[in-house]
Amino acid sequence: MIPGASDYDLSLSIDEEAIEQLLQTTPADVSAAPSLSFARNVFLPLTTACRYTCTYCTYYDPPGQAELMTTEEIRETCRRGADAGCTEALFTFGDDPDDRYTAVHDQLAEWGYESIHTYLRRACEIALEEGLLPHSNPGDQTREQMATVADRNASMGVMLETTADVQAHGGPRAKNPGQRLNTLRVAGELGVPFTTGILVGIGEDWADRAESILAIAAMHERYGHVQEVIVQPVVDNERWDGGSPDLATLRRVTAMARAGLPEAVSVQVPPNLAPARELVDCGINDLGGVSPVTVDHVNPAYEWPALQELRAVADHADVPLRERLPVYERFLGDETWVSERIRAAIERDDVHGERFRAVRDRGENPAGVGGQ
Repeated sequence: MIPGASDYDLSLSIDEEAIEQLLQTTPADVSAAPSLSFARNVFLPLTTACRYTCTYCTYYDPPGQAELMTTEEIRETCRRGADAGCTEALFTFGDDPDDRYTAVHDQLAEWGYESIHTYLRRACEIALEEGLLPHSNPGDQTREQMATVADRNASMGVMLETTADVQAHGGPRAKNPGQRLNTLRVAGELGVPFTTGILVGIGEDWADRAESILAIAAMHERYGHVQEVIVQPVVDNERWDGGSPDLATLRRVTAMARAGLPEAVSVQVPPNLAPARELVDCGINDLGGVSPVTVDHVNPAYEWPALQELRAVADHADVPLRERLPVYERFLGDETWVSERIRAAIERDDVHGERFRAVRDRGENPAGVGGQ
């Protein structure tokens, strides 16, 4: 039983036989993808406040130290990103940051916002005004919270991480796998193209990894909304010294993800955290969002690779590298998945709309990526 799942009436059960079957998967059982994709983005941490205190996470700051990005800072960052050819504004903040951070709550109220989600909606509107498509990853969300921002996002996401109860999530505010899965369910019910993923090496075992992959697959089979699943290793940082999974582990779990997920769902590894060259034959087909403008605020010690490095990974695999939008092409032709506001941004008769359409059309007819 997935911890906490019953609290959300998920009606989700993972067959033990399917877990055992997936555990037999090796890299030899999957094929390399015919191409690799990536998105060009800017990373905007609206606030580093978070209700959780996971032992591997350097993102959050304790109460009294976390601040909010101002609308002026958001606009300037988005403008620089658009000027650099980016298409995605990646918005993040910790789970329910106005829950226990009094200063954050008070600042939002002073600025005229009821909650961090109403502020996120305004941030997404700024991104659209400046020529970027929002992709928000604000952690666990209720249906009401996600509905507040869904129509202003091209796609959204949350890392499932694991279906297991692990000590790394410990403490009085531990992450609840059932709550995480409920966020995936809400996204499916609201018709939001979604990114999720597993975090490898935080105390889960192999059966937990298989169960996590199959839980995501089950959610996608029910709603059809999962764009990509990230296979992300935990890495050493100032709060985590427990080590990272070795290459053999990453190769096996990546192959399991490819074998256990529907074909339409991309398998992604973050190239600043994982040895992408050594994983291309394990079924990955996406290298995630990388930024020529901002750092990875979740893993600031691990710099984004330059586009030339992504090309080198693709060349090593002897496959084309193509740029994509934050919303996958298969969702773009269906108005139930892409809101009128996002559709209008892509079709704008200006340099931003032209940039979106150029990336979209290259994705439909990949022929490699030009210079940065």
